[in-house]
Amino acid sequence: MAGSGSTDERDVSTRIADFFGFGEHETNFRTETIAGLTTFLAMAYIIVVNPSILAPAIMGEFPENIEDGATTTIAGDTYSYTEVVQMLTVVTILASVIAILVMALYAKRPFGLAPGMGLNAFFTFTVVLILGVPWEVALAAVFVEGIIFILLTAVGARRYIIELFPEPVKFAVGAGIGVFLLFLGLQEIQLVVAYDGTLVQMGNVLETPVAVAGLAGLTLTLLLWARGVTGAIVIGILTTALAAWGATFAGLVERGTITPGSEEVTTSAQYDFTPLFWGFIEGLGQIPEDPLVFLLVVFTFFFVDFFDTAGTLIGVSQIGGFLDEKGDLPEMEKPLMADAVGTTAGAAMGTSTVTTYIESSTGIEEGGKTGFTALVVGGLFALSLLAVPLVTAIPTFATYIALVVVGIIMLQGVADIDWQDPAWAIAGGLTITIMPLTASIANGLAAGIISYPLIKAAMGERRDVSLGQWILAVAFVAYFVIYFAVEAGRIGEIAF
Repeated sequence: MAGSGSTDERDVSTRIADFFGFGEHETNFRTETIAGLTTFLAMAYIIVVNPSILAPAIMGEFPENIEDGATTTIAGDTYSYTEVVQMLTVVTILASVIAILVMALYAKRPFGLAPGMGLNAFFTFTVVLILGVPWEVALAAVFVEGIIFILLTAVGARRYIIELFPEPVKFAVGAGIGVFLLFLGLQEIQLVVAYDGTLVQMGNVLETPVAVAGLAGLTLTLLLWARGVTGAIVIGILTTALAAWGATFAGLVERGTITPGSEEVTTSAQYDFTPLFWGFIEGLGQIPEDPLVFLLVVFTFFFVDFFDTAGTLIGVSQIGGFLDEKGDLPEMEKPLMADAVGTTAGAAMGTSTVTTYIESSTGIEEGGKTGFTALVVGGLFALSLLAVPLVTAIPTFATYIALVVVGIIMLQGVADIDWQDPAWAIAGGLTITIMPLTASIANGLAAGIISYPLIKAAMGERRDVSLGQWILAVAFVAYFVIYFAVEAGRIGEIAF
């Protein structure tokens, strides 16, 4: 019996390894599992952050105006702010799991997905609270965007557009995301802080507990990585988190200083998220009331998500060595389908746009090469439904250590750019720098895509630019005109 069981286990392991192509990619269960754990730990903050960003939209108030005991009406019933956050926590997890399963089992790529940062803030603050679009209608817009993505992906249109990106932009994306990750990570660790005179400056490590703990954790992680220790990033995150809690329990710092405060750690979850679903259904019925605004919101969500996802896929694929000699990702339509399905399902459940995460590069750096890495990420997201307090107990700054380490690693992409060619230097340089300076992958892509044909034309090499690349550049210019008009609340002044 024991021998038969062992044989069955080996058969299952062999089938799994064959399904994900472990032999082809020269990987194994241990490496893929560590990679999945690393990506999950780097992404886990979204379980806490996404609900806190979206909840004000459901409540209909800016965060500072939400009072204790505040309630809102959803689909005819009254819910407290805490209940709304709990519902959104569950929805965030479920939307991530759905998208990641498509990535793992269909695309077989080691990428994690979840509701996108930036896109959720645009959903809440610009669309709902500033423009006054009901959150139900905004969810309907995200749903329609997802359907459009599914259709475009199915016919290969998304892959075609992404492959039109100029070569210097494709090769610069990885380094651009690297600088972006570095900047985000250093800010969260408080080694870089805001300053009126120069926008940012060095944080005071001697006076800031988070900076002290973050710098110690980052140093440990970098040393482990430099020595080639497997799982260095995971070890760094968990060690930093444990040290932070140890210092808190020892009375060296107060609770909430370098660990989540008592109000930040979720102790329960309302698993019934159907009120948000019925709110989404109501939003579909409200579309005919103001179709112009609805179309503009759909367009904006679509454009930003399209190029954010494209930039992330190319960037993390470059780190993983998945790109071909032209800088393209083979069978790109498969991972693109994952975020399209995730966005559609997530909107119906009650969350904003789902997208591929740049934090996926943390797992790739740990050796993740196949969909099994993503499967581990999805499994851990699913398990977090049962252990939300444990996930939320990891200090946010500890997870951002991973971003700093991976950001440094991703800078190697600058070596692939021909800096002697003005078109490559300008398009690549703008792509790399605009991303962190505007906190947007899409904006960095826009800078590179718009500048490339213009510089090529100025150099007398107009024939090297395809018609599709000119159309992309013009599309980005049109997008920015509409985006800034939406930001200023001047939709009615746009001339079509």
